[in-house]
Amino acid sequence: MPAPATAAAGALPPEVIIIGAGIAGMHQLYRLRELGLRVQVFEAGSDVGGTWYWNRYPGARFDSESWTYGYSFSPELLQEWEWPEHFSAQPDTLRYLNFVADKFDLRRDIRFNSRVTAASFDDATSHWTITLDNGEQARAPLLITALGPLSAYTLPNIPGRESFAGPAYHTARWPHEGVDLKGKRVGIIGTGATAIQTIQTIARDVGHLTVFQRTPNWAAPLHNRRITPEEQREIKASYAEIFERCRQTSTCFIHQTDPRSVFDVTPEEREAFWEKLYGEPGFGIWVGNFRDVLTDQAANDLASAYMARKIRERVKDPATAERLIPKNHGFGTRRLPLESGYYEVYNQDNVRLVDINDTPIERITPRGIQTSAEEHAFDLLIYATGFDGVTGPYDRMDIRGPGGRSLRQAWTGTPRTFLGMLAEGFPNMLMVLGPHTARGNIPRNIEEIVDWLTGLVAHMHKHGLARVEARPEAVEAWCQHVDKAAAGLLFSQVNSWQTGVNRNVEGRDIRRVLGYYGGAVDYRRRIEAVAANGYQEFLFN
Repeated sequence: MPAPATAAAGALPPEVIIIGAGIAGMHQLYRLRELGLRVQVFEAGSDVGGTWYWNRYPGARFDSESWTYGYSFSPELLQEWEWPEHFSAQPDTLRYLNFVADKFDLRRDIRFNSRVTAASFDDATSHWTITLDNGEQARAPLLITALGPLSAYTLPNIPGRESFAGPAYHTARWPHEGVDLKGKRVGIIGTGATAIQTIQTIARDVGHLTVFQRTPNWAAPLHNRRITPEEQREIKASYAEIFERCRQTSTCFIHQTDPRSVFDVTPEEREAFWEKLYGEPGFGIWVGNFRDVLTDQAANDLASAYMARKIRERVKDPATAERLIPKNHGFGTRRLPLESGYYEVYNQDNVRLVDINDTPIERITPRGIQTSAEEHAFDLLIYATGFDGVTGPYDRMDIRGPGGRSLRQAWTGTPRTFLGMLAEGFPNMLMVLGPHTARGNIPRNIEEIVDWLTGLVAHMHKHGLARVEARPEAVEAWCQHVDKAAAGLLFSQVNSWQTGVNRNVEGRDIRRVLGYYGGAVDYRRRIEAVAANGYQEFLFN
């Protein structure tokens, strides 16, 4: 029998197991400790950080305002920590999460270098058993998954991928020691959000960069800069107002949707408004735009035309500009990357854009990449080919509920959850940022979900309850509501990780609703009502 994966020999077994020590897992650990529970966290990496531990590619940073991104639960922490930039770079974000782990002594309950490969529920004892990649096991009544919606990275399905003679890296597994790109011939596959950050950062150092693009993305300026001492003081004095403002918006960013329609104003007023948003930092151009830009095709067509003009203004070669303008989706109907000089990169003599719709990649060769037109020779390859979003991290574990029911098989068509926090038919498994939860400014979403789940766990302990699962009728009602909330949005008609489509993953060719798109304010109202009414939508034992 495998040895138990306990924190220390002779220690009492955990009452809760958490998978993942990123932003969600760390916060959930902190909250459960407050309840006096024994908690064991299992983390695949060698330290805390989750997304910010793994994603160390050149130019990695978040596009939420940094002072809206961190934890809000500790006033002392808010005053002690200083974000250096308005939009924090990966090294600073990871430094912040290490600071939090040190301050609250979180690591003593985290087991690192411990990848969970399987989890099974014992119907007789109402306990979960998790299995690590080394065969060790651990048991607890409650299992909480803090996997992150974008943690299961995908490599492209291109023949010969293993044959390339030089180094090749996926952006989500960039070497911690960094990579010397100076003077190198580099090929990068992908033009999504990660690729945009990487391309704009490495283009100035490489000898030559070839970008292989299948689907161009709309992108808008980030307008990042350092935080001044005066701004630092103002931020620290205003945290209560900042977080309250985030609570009032549908995406938990500081940007509020404009109540006007695109057609409520004159063309001149519309242009001036878009110029204002385009010149401001952050996501205002996306989530602070006219109310119908993401719901009405005619309104979206006008916004897309404006953004296309901006690309043409910034890219000197008209043919290249046209290749960079999306033709298969409107502005904002996929998650909008924010950039700092991305389009200007294509004005450089050492950068080439290859549209693989025109000249498809046929295979990877020992020398580089063979397209239908030519072979491109490289010293190094970068795969910026994204993630199997939301459900992918669950699919990569063998999760089995009562009677050996497989979660992977149960979610083959589409996930079925209640509130995105409990999967139908899988008792005592609680999910942070699972399918069908509201998402936007992720740490704000995480804190609300973690706090709600902590309340549920407290309720169970107060009343001596050992088992919880969602009632089937509650799951059905929630899934119908989730589908209805997404139906009116243009994004639901577009292939992306947010709609569950990924050409690099078998079976990921059908659109699914993976988030809750009724807005964070409505989501909060609904989950708070469930708690206030005594969790009537659940079955307890």
